[in-house]
Amino acid sequence: MSYYPLTSIPDYYGIDALLTEEHKLIRQSIRDWVESFVMPQIDQAAQNHTDLPGLMRELGKIGALGPYIPVEYGGSGLDQISYGLIMQELERGDSAVRSAASVQSSLVMFPINEFGSEEQKKKYLPKLASGEMIGSFGLTEPNHGSDPGSMETYFKDMGDHYLLNGAKMWITNSPLCDIAVVWAKNEEGKVQGLIVERGMEGFTTPETHNKWSLRASKTGELVFNDVKVPKENLLPGVTGLKGPLSCLNSARYGISWGVIGAAIDCYCTAVQYSKERKQFGKPIGSYQLQQKKLAEFVTEITKAQLLCLQLGNLKNEHKATPAQISMAKRNNVKMAIDIARESRQILGGMGIMGEFPMMRHAANLESVITYEGTHDVHLLITGLDITGINAF
Repeated sequence: MSYYPLTSIPDYYGIDALLTEEHKLIRQSIRDWVESFVMPQIDQAAQNHTDLPGLMRELGKIGALGPYIPVEYGGSGLDQISYGLIMQELERGDSAVRSAASVQSSLVMFPINEFGSEEQKKKYLPKLASGEMIGSFGLTEPNHGSDPGSMETYFKDMGDHYLLNGAKMWITNSPLCDIAVVWAKNEEGKVQGLIVERGMEGFTTPETHNKWSLRASKTGELVFNDVKVPKENLLPGVTGLKGPLSCLNSARYGISWGVIGAAIDCYCTAVQYSKERKQFGKPIGSYQLQQKKLAEFVTEITKAQLLCLQLGNLKNEHKATPAQISMAKRNNVKMAIDIARESRQILGGMGIMGEFPMMRHAANLESVITYEGTHDVHLLITGLDITGINAF
């Protein structure tokens, strides 16, 4: 029994007919890169708790960093469905790979492009797009996750600079980052974004160790101890929680596509295994309970694909609401983690082995179902949207 490279993805409802030729070309190019760069080394990286060497530069080469950023700032100027398809293929490789690209694109490049000055865009975006510069996003704090409005990180106006104090936690790319887009409260208690650069005195990025999830991704903290931030590093285009929450909307959209890739990887592996593995004289795929699982997998994947495609259309038209994005993130992550767990059972004991992707995807998705808004919080966002009553 061996794990063969995946050459196709399930398209049970002919959804490819709704994609442009450019969409398909982009998807195939990312899939080819995942097969050649990610697949041969991802299991060892996850087993050893190490990241993939040179990952951000490689992501930059294939145009996976800020693909919707305008060409003049180093991006590819692609639409939102292209971005989603890129995230899908990256997460088929591993959630850690998609997370790295998602943070760089949606949480670092997006706010600089949307809310930054022209000087900030020209200074940071091209280097972030190429992977020459690595970014991180500071919102979650040790005491404040789902309640960002209670953040304690703050900055003071010192005349010729700002003085930043506080800490952020569970930050992807933190130990590697060259810059961090940090959300903090000003002296009036209003949230604003600051670009903090590595090398600024008092800025440290301790790494978080001993994770059972996202083991091929670097995670850490952002700690600010009287950090002097130049005034030109303040994002001038937004004040209040609208800033960080709009970043999260972009990231959640990417996640809703990305996790389909993880589910597809598990599904296709399970189908293949069920045809090859024999018990009681015939392939296990000939038994009703295994077919039930596989039929449910492809049904849920198809529903998630349709959900994301329409959400991408709404995003392209600037009509997608935060609640709609929350619905897709919550539904699709739950779908993917269920398929990872159930498909592991189809493989029996082999399902826990590194030669197969189920346990790695399942462990990763335990983080994905929590970050960028927990499963339960997204449920309440939908509840608020349909009733008008805040249950938080």
